[in-house]
Amino acid sequence: NSMPETGRLALYLLGLRATCPLPDPALLRFPVTWLKYYLEKDWAGSRQHGHPLTSFYQYSLGVLALCVHHKRVREEVIQRLLVAERHRHFGHADGNAVDTEAVAALAFACLEKEKHIRAGLAAELRAAVHRARARLVEAQRANGLIGNTFSTPLAMQVFIATDTCRTQLAYGRAMAALLQHLDAFTSAATMAQALLALNGRSYLGISSMQCQEELDTLMPVFLEPPTPGPHNVTVRLVVECPVPRCPQQLLYDSTVPAPSGASLLDLLRAAPPQGSQNFTFETQDTAYGPFLTSVLGMAAWPKERHYWQLLSGLGTSLQAGIADYRPEDGNTVILRLSKW
Repeated sequence: NSMPETGRLALYLLGLRATCPLPDPALLRFPVTWLKYYLEKDWAGSRQHGHPLTSFYQYSLGVLALCVHHKRVREEVIQRLLVAERHRHFGHADGNAVDTEAVAALAFACLEKEKHIRAGLAAELRAAVHRARARLVEAQRANGLIGNTFSTPLAMQVFIATDTCRTQLAYGRAMAALLQHLDAFTSAATMAQALLALNGRSYLGISSMQCQEELDTLMPVFLEPPTPGPHNVTVRLVVECPVPRCPQQLLYDSTVPAPSGASLLDLLRAAPPQGSQNFTFETQDTAYGPFLTSVLGMAAWPKERHYWQLLSGLGTSLQAGIADYRPEDGNTVILRLSKW
């Protein structure tokens, strides 16, 4: 009954292809088989809930990973994504679906080039890419970002993969905006996405990469974690739970003192009790850093599409995770159990 690891295994396979593994079929057979199994297990949730058990983002990533490895993807699997794209099912509760739209478009663009794809299906895939690309242009904000900071590199990959960088003004604006927000990319996973876009590459490029031409020039870099500042900051921490199973909507509202430069994760660890209840929370390690899964005993249930949303005092989504976001003195941070 565990959740399928669709997204994690897909990222592993993409990374494996990018590292030019030895041409040993046995090396790929096991993870590819598991990914195909996860895609089927994931879709079992759609028949019951109207969406994959994980998310359309992870499902699209799984299809993309198989395609990049030139593994045959059943037409039924492809049609599931095409139907979701056609009926605009990629959206989240807040309407922002740029990351999912981009990964699905990359999967469609990859599949359209595969030899086993029949002509009619290839035409459907091309049309889907065109629609998705148009929606990405529409999602570009005044500051040049497409969606948010972290979805922008994925959106840029779509323009790169479809060779429309020079004809789309949105791409140039996104590149300029990305260069202004590089400090936000602090985890290996987000850095990898940003580096692809900054170098004019996409996930599709690794499918045809000539490994013998790649030079082994990677050098490890060890960065010291930022040291806390000499002064303290005071941040207001609010926990909201506007779902039916919560005992009340406002679960916590208190000021939290912390060293200057402390992360939101540090802040949660330092949060004082309110009344007789200690402040408790749980996280899950992911490729993008720790992910908040439970606050004050209220767990986010993926099967119900719930997650703990990180918001500023103005109600806007924070552009970093709990380990990377560093609130300033006087800020308000809201943790809200939301539906995606």
